[in-house]
Amino acid sequence: MIKTKKSGQLIVISAPSGCGKGSVIEGLQKRNKNLYLSISTTTRPIRKNDIPGVTYNFVTKEDFEKKIDENYFLEYTNYVGNYYGTPKEEIKKKLDEGLDVILEIEIEGAKKIKELVPEAIFIFILPPSLKDMVIRLKKRGTDSNEKILKRFSTAYKEINEITKYNYVVVNDILEDAVDKVDAIIKAEKCRVDRIEEVFVDTKEEEIHELLMNDEKKFENEKISKRLD
Repeated sequence: MIKTKKSGQLIVISAPSGCGKGSVIEGLQKRNKNLYLSISTTTRPIRKNDIPGVTYNFVTKEDFEKKIDENYFLEYTNYVGNYYGTPKEEIKKKLDEGLDVILEIEIEGAKKIKELVPEAIFIFILPPSLKDMVIRLKKRGTDSNEKILKRFSTAYKEINEITKYNYVVVNDILEDAVDKVDAIIKAEKCRVDRIEEVFVDTKEEEIHELLMNDEKKFENEKISKRLD
């Protein structure tokens, strides 16, 4: 009876550094093959665990700024001294194919997306505490103490922006966090505004006519037979 929109959902996931949003997204992708993680373009240095073209598309500052001039990005921002941008055409293509697209982006980028696509799903991932976040950053071993301090200061400001999002999930136990985000995505698919059309098929029309024309008003046996 209900025909839902064929296009996919745009899902924005943000979190301060060290909150494990990458691990949450990886868990979601293992459960749902209909999810596509948009690969952002960045000028940040490549880390030892990075895979170019998988974790990020790495470019120089000059190349990034050229892409800005070419209107290549849906949104872009400068975060802790590095550019990050979301490619426009690839996202549109995947959504049109019916895939749900995840954007793993920073707060400023998410704000821009909300202006452009207000119907997108906005999810903010929090650490159990800021102390836990710092411990995770130190264990990662990719940043200097100065860089960690900068990330901590940025995170403190970012947490005050959670009211701009639709949902907030605390990533204490990873599997629980994945469960919650997965449930959010599934629930959003049931929203009334995703209904494209409500229709009545031939069998339902016949039942309606039977009810309208039957002199005895209701003969359940007849109706039951029509349903078989």
